Amino acid sequence: MAADHAGHSANTPALRLMNLALHGLFFTLLAVLLARGLLDGTLGGLGGALTVGLGAVYAAGGSAERIRTARRWAAGWLAAVIALWAALVLGHPEFGYLAFPLYFLCLHLMALRWALPSVLGLTAVVVAAQAGTVGGLTTAKVLGPLAGAAVALLTAYGYAALYQESRARKRLIDDLLWTRGRLAVSQRAAGQLAERQRLAREIHDTLAQGLSSIVLLARAAESALPADPATAALRIREVGQTAAENLAEARRFVHALTPPALDDATLSEALRRLAAGSGAVFRLDGEPCPLPVEAEVAVLRLTQEALANAVRHAQAARITVTLSYLDEAVTLDVYDDGVGFDPQAGPASASGQGGFGLHGMRERIAALGGTLSVESVRGEGTAVAVSLPLRVVGTAGNTHSRATGTVPAPGGERAARTGAVVR
Repeated sequence: MAADHAGHSANTPALRLMNLALHGLFFTLLAVLLARGLLDGTLGGLGGALTVGLGAVYAAGGSAERIRTARRWAAGWLAAVIALWAALVLGHPEFGYLAFPLYFLCLHLMALRWALPSVLGLTAVVVAAQAGTVGGLTTAKVLGPLAGAAVALLTAYGYAALYQESRARKRLIDDLLWTRGRLAVSQRAAGQLAERQRLAREIHDTLAQGLSSIVLLARAAESALPADPATAALRIREVGQTAAENLAEARRFVHALTPPALDDATLSEALRRLAAGSGAVFRLDGEPCPLPVEAEVAVLRLTQEALANAVRHAQAARITVTLSYLDEAVTLDVYDDGVGFDPQAGPASASGQGGFGLHGMRERIAALGGTLSVESVRGEGTAVAVSLPLRVVGTAGNTHSRATGTVPAPGGERAARTGAVVR
């Protein structure tokens, strides 16, 4: 106990205050006893010298750096204080009052195995000094010092318990602060990962798709030359138009704005134009209702992805895009009658390459609380089916739940069709 106190005396405000009160009590009692002895003439020259010497040695404990920092010097200082006090109290029993602050001093500086014997020793000195006073040793003269020692012990142990509780609370606070710091780091890392995933999806669904379209159009224009310059010129104009659209997408991407296709059009109009540009048929079922920007962007990007894959890989003669507004959900179906693929082997088998599209589309839809299913049979075509619950999309638009499963067909057509090749 005492060792702990000494080790923290410089950095515990409560303990510093206790030390000041202890030293103030000692010097106050010493000054009162010195003045009384000088006034009534009982102190004498030797007693006065011992009193002054005791005060000087005690004061050195607070001013000497070695005594405050080195254990051996502190032990020597305490031994000198006790020796001077014992010599003084045996000649002048009234100085036994100084035993009370000395109890706390021993309990503060010594280990427990030495502090208790020291307190008992100080009490014995006081009792022995009282035996030489007028009237001899009485019960009161014995109980008084013992009661003082008991009070000092109980006070010291009570403070030690409070001190240990305070230390435990401080460790708990430090742990909480450390945990909060680690949580902040993990949340920042999670945010960075989510942002990277979002950027990857945006780049794949916009710039990568546009560049792929430009490559295909450029190849078509090249194959049309020199036999069919009119077709080549048409493809070159389409290259320019696609490049301009991708430039707008890039600028929108930098400024985090809505897609250009949704700037001046509703979702159904944007999908209709998108389907027409890919040679697909667009159907609208139900009464359109406004959706959050996140939901509209997700549906638009998924349609772009599905149409791009159907055009590039499915070799389809017919592509149908159906947007349905139901009572509790918004659904999107992209169907083609192309070559399809084996769902067990995955969409990469269609071209021998892996892709980010399916994974990114699932994440985008799941982030809105919706579901995405892809159905495909080789030689029979493919279908992509998406369902976004209005109760989720209409409230926040950014729900972070993960949902999986197959979306049942809203009409009779979906039961016979299979999913679009999504890369």
